Amino acid sequence: MTHGLNDDEARIKVRELIEGIRVVMLVTSDADDDMNARPMSVLSVEDDTVWFFTHINSPKAMQIGQDHQVLLACANPSGNDYVSVRGVARVFQDQAKQAELWTEAARIWIPGGAASPNLGLISVKMISAEYWDEPTSTARFALSYAKALLGKKPADLGENAKVDFHNR
Repeated sequence: MTHGLNDDEARIKVRELIEGIRVVMLVTSDADDDMNARPMSVLSVEDDTVWFFTHINSPKAMQIGQDHQVLLACANPSGNDYVSVRGVARVFQDQAKQAELWTEAARIWIPGGAASPNLGLISVKMISAEYWDEPTSTARFALSYAKALLGKKPADLGENAKVDFHNR
């Protein structure tokens, strides 16, 4: 169920949800078309692009080099927020962008810092997304459930929308 968001508002909603979730599952495919998922820390969401750090020679970087199509699976169960993003990824090095996105928390995985020769960026250009933003209040959920149980009206399950980032 959507609450009347226009396309631009829905895109903003997707960006805000991803930024709020912060750690997402990046799904890639290997040479045998087996899917691989791993948690990734979101550095930034800019317009239609989600940014991550990676080791430039990591398996995920190699898989992205072979097949640019990826999926981001994002979940915040405590807030009842969920987003699925289909996108096109690329791996590259850009010292200025790496310095701009650098955070000391990344030093755990990249001890050499933003200028590390092994540090790379993954940019995921969002093509489409679907999000679910459900009520978090127990009282609101209970009221919706009671109304549905009594047959008065379907439960208010919050917002759900498919969002196109490609055709704007």
